[in-house]
Amino acid sequence: MVTLFRWLFRITVALVVLGVAGLSLIWWFASRSLPDYNGTYEVAGISGPVEIVRDHSDVPHIFGATDRDVFFALGYAHAQDRLWQMTMLRRTVQGRLSEVFGERTLGTDSLIRRLDLYTLARESVDAQDQSTRDALDAYSAGVNAWLETVNEGALGRGAPEMWLFPQAIAPWQPADSIAILKLLALQLNPQLDAEVLRARVSLLLESERVADVLPEMPGQGVAALPGYASIIPGVQPTYADASSPNWLFPNPGLPFAGASNAWAAGIARSTAGSTLLANDPHLPLSAPSAFYLARLELEDGGVIGATIPGLPMILAGRSAELGWGITSSYLDDLDVYAEEVNPENVGEYRTPDGWQPFRTRDSIIEVKGAASVTLKLQWTDNGPVLAPEDFGLGLVQPSGHVMSVAWTALSGRDTTLTAAMGLMRAKSVEQGLAVAPLFMAPSQNLVLADRSSVAMTVLGSIPDRDARHQSQGRMPTLGYRPENRWRGVKAPSANPIFTEPPGGILGNTNNKILEAPFPDHLSFLWGDSQRVQRWQFLMQSREIHTRDSFIETQLDTVSQAARTLLPLVGRDLWFTADAAPTGTPDSQRQRALELLAEWNGQMNEHLPEPLIYAAWMRALQERLIRDEIGPLANEFSHVEPLFIERVFKDIDGASIWCDVRQSEAVETCDDMAREALDDALLTIGERYGTALESLRWGDAHEAVHEHPVLGSIPFLSWFVNIRQSTSGDDDTLMRGRVLGTGPEPYLNVHAAAYRGVYDFADPDSSVFIISTGQSGHPLSHHYDDLGELWRRGEYVPMSLDPTLARGNAVGVTQLVPEQPAGR
Repeated sequence: MVTLFRWLFRITVALVVLGVAGLSLIWWFASRSLPDYNGTYEVAGISGPVEIVRDHSDVPHIFGATDRDVFFALGYAHAQDRLWQMTMLRRTVQGRLSEVFGERTLGTDSLIRRLDLYTLARESVDAQDQSTRDALDAYSAGVNAWLETVNEGALGRGAPEMWLFPQAIAPWQPADSIAILKLLALQLNPQLDAEVLRARVSLLLESERVADVLPEMPGQGVAALPGYASIIPGVQPTYADASSPNWLFPNPGLPFAGASNAWAAGIARSTAGSTLLANDPHLPLSAPSAFYLARLELEDGGVIGATIPGLPMILAGRSAELGWGITSSYLDDLDVYAEEVNPENVGEYRTPDGWQPFRTRDSIIEVKGAASVTLKLQWTDNGPVLAPEDFGLGLVQPSGHVMSVAWTALSGRDTTLTAAMGLMRAKSVEQGLAVAPLFMAPSQNLVLADRSSVAMTVLGSIPDRDARHQSQGRMPTLGYRPENRWRGVKAPSANPIFTEPPGGILGNTNNKILEAPFPDHLSFLWGDSQRVQRWQFLMQSREIHTRDSFIETQLDTVSQAARTLLPLVGRDLWFTADAAPTGTPDSQRQRALELLAEWNGQMNEHLPEPLIYAAWMRALQERLIRDEIGPLANEFSHVEPLFIERVFKDIDGASIWCDVRQSEAVETCDDMAREALDDALLTIGERYGTALESLRWGDAHEAVHEHPVLGSIPFLSWFVNIRQSTSGDDDTLMRGRVLGTGPEPYLNVHAAAYRGVYDFADPDSSVFIISTGQSGHPLSHHYDDLGELWRRGEYVPMSLDPTLARGNAVGVTQLVPEQPAGR
């Protein structure tokens, strides 16, 4: 027995030692790719010494003799901290993910190849002005210099993920950066999803009911559209879920299309006698964040703010003289077409002038662990042909047709990057507006502030549509009909510009900014109808504003939707019944109503009322629409406040949604509200408990920053994913868009990935934050250090003063020109 015990003890000790040794070895290999921020490196491609001073937040402040040297160092810094992220973005836009991940990403690669974004990016390199081409060349050289440093120093392949997915890294090219900008345009565009969804709904419902469930934004009404079946005959209604590519780096789809807030106050509305600007672009949360903070000391002066790894520009930020913020404009810059195929020759499609051949090209996708796939790419005069599984197009595709898209981003002469580079060098609002016409896609609202004035304009090319367009761009149409085809794009003068606002303040929360009849409109689809109401109230509640009042507004978590809907939905439920016995469903309902009656609509993470409200409205919308449209209700995963408001105000007969068609009884909206609240409380009780006062919205509304690849791998997910209790919801200014599906529908998955507030009375008091940390390396202290500040609504200073950067530096990287051999 003693001998047995000794052997068991020895085996246990050996296993522990082996386990510790194995983990130590893994840690050693992974830690090899942590960059040394105090290193000195000889590199080819710079004209003189360059310093990368990283402050206590790991923000690189880059100082060099020339702009080329500064952009070189930005590429170097991006690659040091976000190499894996950059290479995956490049693989995504090249349609080459399947080489690494196998068949699960084949759908993504197929879609990207059909759009041919990378070819268009290569063509667009020559469309940039000389200074932008120089910046692209220098940035690429900087990325490649870090790759050489990694190879020469055996620095863990540059990122820990490379040990799990060992693939050769090709040198960075200028086209790679332009291609990533086009990928961003794809991820921010909601129009294709919206066209398919509207077509599917119109096949099931009459036009009045389509207007209920897909409501127009408040403002002047528009004429009712014809049904999709009358535009494109032969398409049968379907309740099937829309299939889509298995995105590794997802196109968020309609519920998660780009969103943001940006506003500015002129001198008359600012305490300190200069202007203020606030901006928080909203993107899918990820680890690391989509954004990376940087300061560039250019020959024309310093600029600081948010970059995207892979792009040599400050996307949102400020210089000493000018600040700029962006929001998704929701410009309708995309149309879907059903292209009739010649039944006698499938290589031809119908045009206004008869049958014409498709332009075609084969494209081979290499698939890890499987046979390669050859795609036959096709283009029409309108644009590229997509597959039926892309965006659910097959559900609205008539027999004998293929589906194509026209989109302003599908240009080989895209000057958007040149415009962005010009914006960084602008010294005034006037100069910022002067470069706006060069922006093509993604379309954004640009808010500008210099020391004395503010302005806003819509960036991006606007399609020139015929007034006779059958669907006004809101549903797919027949591609051969001349009235449906674009006549080109409008002149830049068609893009709205707002200057010298009468009230001294302007801004955008993705709300409708312009009411104009088709075809002079911007869009029928807008990203917000609720946040803007709260923003208007907060802006007008003060005569003058400060940096702190702008921060307070940016972090506001009051839901205007809750304040509007609860009195409507619960008006006949509050205090209308005798006290129910404790522990019964009736008593639980009464207690929930008592809590909501005393609530002010604050979506605070520590309160129970936000969870009760969110679950109630979710259950109510489900009850209202599931009866009418069946499984297609799955596409409506987020509560639409305008729909519920229409139903409970009975606008245009919308209260008919409250009656269940399958039952003989005629249900009222009060019946639906009561039953939906019971549904909500049952769901809450099963997952979060029945003690309503003890509920916390933040337990359900956790911000989920997941690593796009490692985040789904057991054990590793504990190290690479970040979860945080958060306030806000879909309709608050501090937006925290919920997931909407699955067992955890209230997870916060889409929020402000960057926040910045700039005070031009004291520019160095400006502040910023991103949603995780600067580093993409899970073993780095800077992987998530800014994320906790972000969660608490805190910021770090944003200064262009080099002495402040040097005074609290965590490291200074020195780049020196490579010496010729033999010296």
